Amino acid sequence: MLQLIESICFENGAFQRIPLHEERMNHSRHLLFGSQDQLSLEHLSIPEGLQHQKIKCRVTYSVVLERIEYEVYSNKQIKSLKLVKADLVDYTFKYKNRDSLNRLLDLRGTADEILIVQNGKITDTSFTNIVFLKDGTWYSPEYPLLAGTRRADYLQKKLIFPQIIRPEDLYLFEEARLINSMRSLEDAEPIQISAIF
Repeated sequence: MLQLIESICFENGAFQRIPLHEERMNHSRHLLFGSQDQLSLEHLSIPEGLQHQKIKCRVTYSVVLERIEYEVYSNKQIKSLKLVKADLVDYTFKYKNRDSLNRLLDLRGTADEILIVQNGKITDTSFTNIVFLKDGTWYSPEYPLLAGTRRADYLQKKLIFPQIIRPEDLYLFEEARLINSMRSLEDAEPIQISAIF
């Protein structure tokens, strides 16, 4: 059966954005499997000895919760992005199988990571949403490959704003940052626009 995942951040003694993860998980289950019940993540508990670290909790699920794994989080340094066109890649749901994204990642050349362009619009990297700074305001591509939970949280709080961004618009921005459940806007390292090619 098709499997999906949720990657949940445990930080400062608590799991982060649980309601948004539950909402995405149950929405995916409803659309893909016809599930009408609601799975809960409130029972998650961090293993002994990991309570004072930043932990990535990976939940694998389909119709039911299948597996829960915990690992100490290690930040991957990204300083350059290669624009890669991929009009047909679909990652609307957070699939466990990432073969299509991994094939695109093989096209990165000398860059650290890819930045996927669909139908002329910038979307996401292979594992994060992206935000761009212009005149003190952060913007996120209006049509991401995957609607991330941290991105959703920032949009709700009006810390970032959706905008259609095309490769030819990049010169309008001052820098970019990569965000996902484990990477906050505040902690993400800046990526220079000149390092996106």
